[in-house]
Amino acid sequence: MAKDGEKGEWKEFIWNPRTREFLGRTASSWGLILLFYLVFYIFLAGLFALTMYVMLQTLDDHKPTWQDRLSTPGMVIRPNADETLEIVYNVRNTESWDMYAQALDRFLAPYNNSVQTQKNHECTPDQYFKQEDSGDVKNNPKRSCQFNRTILEDCSGINDRYYGYQEGKPCIIIKLNRVIGMLPGKDGQAPYVTCGAKREDTDKIGELAYYPPNGTFNLMYYPYYGKKAQVNYSQPLVAVKFLNITVNQDVNIECKINANNIPTGNERDKFAGRVSFKLRINTNN
Repeated sequence: MAKDGEKGEWKEFIWNPRTREFLGRTASSWGLILLFYLVFYIFLAGLFALTMYVMLQTLDDHKPTWQDRLSTPGMVIRPNADETLEIVYNVRNTESWDMYAQALDRFLAPYNNSVQTQKNHECTPDQYFKQEDSGDVKNNPKRSCQFNRTILEDCSGINDRYYGYQEGKPCIIIKLNRVIGMLPGKDGQAPYVTCGAKREDTDKIGELAYYPPNGTFNLMYYPYYGKKAQVNYSQPLVAVKFLNITVNQDVNIECKINANNIPTGNERDKFAGRVSFKLRINTNN
């Protein structure tokens, strides 16, 4: 009998036909609760939408409103066969170095003179190419300066389509990472790249040739205004050709940016403003 009583109590709790209550509440009570939560969640959704709208009004489509103050941009090299930054090949094995030549071909294709002439502007060298906005009137899209592939001379791939790899005098290409608004160098002194062997390999690196001369990044390619504002921007490049590097041995090389307003290396990032890689040219079968 006790079990029948408990069963009846549960049935009555779920639905009480005398008071017409469902789970202990009348229809009007349930209606008020549902109405409260409906209004509550609509209010939360509206508050979230308003917050997002106000935040979006502070953003600029063409440049970040808040930007880390990067004192030193990163550097990268091409070709980069893998994340280990090693260029290893045998001059007698075409397949071992042809991939590097093809990678440079693909990388330099946007720098063809015909492409640059069509898309970009011929700028005045040795001075910043500033394109300021007029108050709230945005000067967009902004023009970009030509960087013609022929500037790289012996490392352009035009006269030597193998970039020196087939004769043991390879070219590597260096570029700085893009930083919006950065003005490298001051007082008219352009930043430039220098490369050298690490301490243990000093006598192995041999003679280097830089293109453009002195390995400079001309000031006319700065400042950079961002991908949306400057859609045709072509990063300036520096090519380094190794003329008589020691063969059949690992040579550890470091290249760095030099400028009178760009510090290289710091406690937080010792590789800031520099890039290290290994070059090995084998001549044995």
